[in-house]
Amino acid sequence: MSKQVQDAYIVAATRTPIGKSSRGYFRHTRPDDLLVAAVRHALAQVPTLDPQAIEDAVVGCSLPEAEQGVNIARVAMVLAGLPHSVGGVTVNRFCASGLTAVQMAADRIRVGEADVVIAGGAESMSMVPMSGHKPSFNPAVFERDENVGIAYGMGLTAEKVAEQWKVTRERQDAFALASHEKALAAIAAGQFKAEMTPVTVVERFPDLARCEVGTRTRTVDIDEGPRPDTTLEGLARLKPVFAAKGSVTAGNSSQTSDGAGALILASERAVKTFGLTPLARFVSFAARGVPPQIMGIGPIEAIPAALKAAGLKLDDIGWFELNEAFAAQALAVMDTVGLDPSRVNPMGGAIALGHPLGATGAIRSATVVHALHRHQQRYGMVTMCVGMGQGAAGIFERV
Repeated sequence: MSKQVQDAYIVAATRTPIGKSSRGYFRHTRPDDLLVAAVRHALAQVPTLDPQAIEDAVVGCSLPEAEQGVNIARVAMVLAGLPHSVGGVTVNRFCASGLTAVQMAADRIRVGEADVVIAGGAESMSMVPMSGHKPSFNPAVFERDENVGIAYGMGLTAEKVAEQWKVTRERQDAFALASHEKALAAIAAGQFKAEMTPVTVVERFPDLARCEVGTRTRTVDIDEGPRPDTTLEGLARLKPVFAAKGSVTAGNSSQTSDGAGALILASERAVKTFGLTPLARFVSFAARGVPPQIMGIGPIEAIPAALKAAGLKLDDIGWFELNEAFAAQALAVMDTVGLDPSRVNPMGGAIALGHPLGATGAIRSATVVHALHRHQQRYGMVTMCVGMGQGAAGIFERV
């Protein structure tokens, strides 16, 4: 293994609010515009950084087509007003795309190929539906039973995890309720403010009195998903949506969402040159594959691998951002790995806050970086399962 040349530090980290897809406040806002807003806000956090020093941008997107196609990374960097010398590449590891973008940016710095790189993620599930506009699986997927899981809907994989790991409907609903309660408490306490990029939304409507198109604007600075009216009784009334006799419902699954996140990573040399204040050090990353039909267990394999790469133990991690794709898989991961529930998603997770697919890894990275400082924790982890059978985990250290 080659020797690490230098450390990679996060010097800015931010994310937009997360909106509900299709009917939420970003339903008419392009994902590249959300990313532009996050990038500009991240740059505002490091006013002494010379934009000419930024060498590249790596952006995660789970379904890079339509409004988030044509290399959204490069498009957003240009629209954000960065010098044309700043490159841009879009990467896809489905739900771990944003975290993979952070890892790739960090690795460019760690091996000495760059000193300043932007990492991020963007996804509009309002504009690009789950699986995209024209999904087309290789017919060979259906020729062998062990490969069919690649084509399973995510909800069906959650049902299989719930069955195999014996996660009851009652536990799933209780976990979902706790996600909403923690998110609402965090919002009320202003705990997301440090990581939040307010976004101005422009809405157009027919002004019949004047026979013209009217416009109105509003600033969005809060996540749309958490619901104060969530109760165990209400969750229990919801019917399973993926299997007739199943336990996975809309209430104990993550919300489809729109959002973006951006981080700026720098080498120690860049930190000293531009007088930057590091927020965290990127410590390690791991991605591992699992059977596609039980993709939700991915973190069970990725978490130990990331810990080993960092030379850390599970107890060293004071804050876990475990993406709640489904309550069933989150609970299966927590049970199997032995995660302390008090350290997992202390401000709620994707069931309440939403899961804009390829953006989530960058969004949750911004969350953990700021949370480590607010709560004086040394190490934090972002981890998630990945469609078609993967898991990913990244570790951050407060500086």
